[in-house]
Amino acid sequence: MSDPSRGTGETAAQSPSDPDAALGAPPPGPLRRGWTTGACATAAARAAFVALRTGAFPDPVEIVLPHGARVAFALARHETVEGGAVAGVIKDAGDDPDVTHGVEVRVTVRPGAPGSGVVFRAGEGVGTVTRAGLPIPPGEPAINPMPRQMIRTNLAEAATTLGEAPPDVEVEIAIPGGEAIALKTLNPRLGVLGGLSVLGTTGIVVPYSCAAWIHSIHRGIDVARAGGLVHVAGATGATSEEAVARLHGLPDQALIDMGDFAGGMLKYLRRNPVPRVTIAGGIAKLSKLGQGMLDLHSRAGPVDLAWLAERLAEAGAPEDVVARAREANTTLEVLRLAQGFALPLGDVVAAHAWKTAAKALRGAPIALEVVVFDRDGALVGRMPFHPVV
Repeated sequence: MSDPSRGTGETAAQSPSDPDAALGAPPPGPLRRGWTTGACATAAARAAFVALRTGAFPDPVEIVLPHGARVAFALARHETVEGGAVAGVIKDAGDDPDVTHGVEVRVTVRPGAPGSGVVFRAGEGVGTVTRAGLPIPPGEPAINPMPRQMIRTNLAEAATTLGEAPPDVEVEIAIPGGEAIALKTLNPRLGVLGGLSVLGTTGIVVPYSCAAWIHSIHRGIDVARAGGLVHVAGATGATSEEAVARLHGLPDQALIDMGDFAGGMLKYLRRNPVPRVTIAGGIAKLSKLGQGMLDLHSRAGPVDLAWLAERLAEAGAPEDVVARAREANTTLEVLRLAQGFALPLGDVVAAHAWKTAAKALRGAPIALEVVVFDRDGALVGRMPFHPVV
């Protein structure tokens, strides 16, 4: 199988054959960009459509991305079937830790009813939307608006090249094994059942941009709002998510897998508010939020233990205990020191985290709460609900 990033043998200026060239930018250090599922589906759809019309599969097949760059993909599969044509492309996500890296995106194109335009179907491993609030209505294949537009644009362009009118075709997208892979994603919680979603806005995956995770956060909020929920909780991890669900008796649909992306959740909630919002996490992650960070990942910086020692003083610790805290090596060590002296460090951290989060939500009609849990899921700090306005 040829490498899908190798292109057609043309120069990069004629047909950029890798995502970095397509973006018109140098590679981001040692990390390599990749292709979205939507871009792969578009390439497979265009190849299958051309074969349906001409009997020959273009390999590699060139497509145009939303921002106008033209890129080429090698085919991993091409065959004619009764009443249609099938093409497959192997997804190369570059150096992004994408669960769909290496999957085959397989598209079958068949003639459609006159005047129907391009009709999308979910094949094996592609999910179906079952809840309101997502960009695609319930009952539709989980193929997002931009991949649908990319496919329509490319099929129309291919038809024009062949001297035809915009096509009336049925496009069935399959990702073999996608149903099992989808269980590792947030699709079941979002109401996308039976497989993966076909995603992508630019056609290009930027390594470690975590765009898919942030997309899932946004869609989780959309689904909660569409379902009429008045309270959602964003948690930094599994332990705090389970604990906040118990604390408030929240349904699964109200739980937002925020992870380290507090800013991604809060900024979206500011534009798309839910009346009550809880932020839940451990002492370390919420200390970072209290310090003013909206990205809680270690790459954004460690917990400032001097800052945490100051919060211990704010909680009423005598100077000798604060001095011990300044010499601590970990956040957990400071928390245990506070617990040993029955000091409400968790409450103070929650109050500072609340201020940072409220600033990100500024002006939104939201009552905000912050809760801090230990590693066993026990509540160790809380800033109760207060309006952010």
